[in-house]
Amino acid sequence: MDSVQKGDFENAKSMLADDFQFSGSIPQPIDKEAWLGMSASLKAAFPDLNYHFKVIGADGDVVRSTAQLSGTHSGSFDLTDMNMGMLPATNKAFSSKTEKTKVTVKENKITSWAVEPTDGAGLKAILGQLSVKS
Repeated sequence: MDSVQKGDFENAKSMLADDFQFSGSIPQPIDKEAWLGMSASLKAAFPDLNYHFKVIGADGDVVRSTAQLSGTHSGSFDLTDMNMGMLPATNKAFSSKTEKTKVTVKENKITSWAVEPTDGAGLKAILGQLSVKS
């Protein structure tokens, strides 16, 4: 998560398994390339993006954690994959609710990142705080 927050997507990619899946805060699970693309788009739109990521425990291969995103929309937000085009900077700040996550690690690679859907968190909540209709 530190690599993603810093914009070091090559390093982040090196930590993900080939069959990596991200799920929960989006309608359908996505693979490694889609997740890295989404993360890069968020970083471009919100250069000060902070995930407030905290590890709260582990059970075998599963790391339980929380994330609470905040940032200022000072760059273009590429939402073309959602058929919403490019969203120009609004210069509005957002702060989402804290989400619980489960990160599965096997053979030193992240295979799964599952976010527990939470009211007031996720892309829909961020767009709402930016006054953008999704």
